[in-house]
Amino acid sequence: VFKFPPLDLVYSSDKNWPLYLHISDQRVRGWLLLDNYPPTFALTVMYLLIVWMGPKYMKHRQPYSCRGLLVLYNLGLTLLSFYMFYELVSAVWHGGYNFYCQDTHSEQEVDNKIINVLWWYYFSKLIEFMDTFFFILRKNNHQITFLHIYHHATMLNIWWFVMNWVPCGHSYFGASLNSFVHVVMYSYYGLSAIPAIRPYLWWKKYITQLQLIQFFLTMSQTMCAVIWPCGFPMGWLYFQISYMVTLIFLFSNFYIQTYKKHSASLKEHQNGSPVSTNGHANGTPSAEHTAHKKLRVD
Repeated sequence: VFKFPPLDLVYSSDKNWPLYLHISDQRVRGWLLLDNYPPTFALTVMYLLIVWMGPKYMKHRQPYSCRGLLVLYNLGLTLLSFYMFYELVSAVWHGGYNFYCQDTHSEQEVDNKIINVLWWYYFSKLIEFMDTFFFILRKNNHQITFLHIYHHATMLNIWWFVMNWVPCGHSYFGASLNSFVHVVMYSYYGLSAIPAIRPYLWWKKYITQLQLIQFFLTMSQTMCAVIWPCGFPMGWLYFQISYMVTLIFLFSNFYIQTYKKHSASLKEHQNGSPVSTNGHANGTPSAEHTAHKKLRVD
């Protein structure tokens, strides 16, 4: 079985600037799914196959409700996301991590705690494949967009490489923010699975705004490490900035298509015909009602 060699450090002529060789971090050797890349890649291929074949399988079948499972699933991810957010923030705060740039080898105890939590963050990206599977089982195929698939399929693979090369240090920030956003998001979707509570949930569109703020903050904090370097590998920083740009573009497009255009359509509709207070006009769901249930972005 192929395994990556352990981490070695070489130094440039300036002893304060470590240069990391392209080999993986010994601190995560033996951890579940991290020793070899093929299992993570295979799980992603299986995910994509289910995305392709699942809707075909369900085409002539009745959708499943999954209501109870959805409540439990979203509650579980809400609690896991809160745990990761709390543990990362407390470790960084008490461990004295530098906000502008933090190398992957500082205080061993803090680094180990960050690595432990970030493994759960990596593993949560595998759990989140269930988002798509629930869409398929409920025949909500319109929610399986390119953005949804791109985001889910890439995150698991990216974080396998993060955990093997930069499993602590500056890697903490994006995971911390994303965990906080997921507390808000999965709690919303858990509550929305309960019909009696659904009419009182008004903040769905603000979740996308929160996600966009997350991407801008992550990109800005990553740029700090480029401007004020501390030995954290530059290649990873450039990659993260590039990936954030793709997410900002895709999520912005989703937000405009889902909320701005539907809002304009709603105003035009209201000027032309009466809209009843229950969100329906002439027996057809209003544009605002449709916009809020049309798509889900995770």
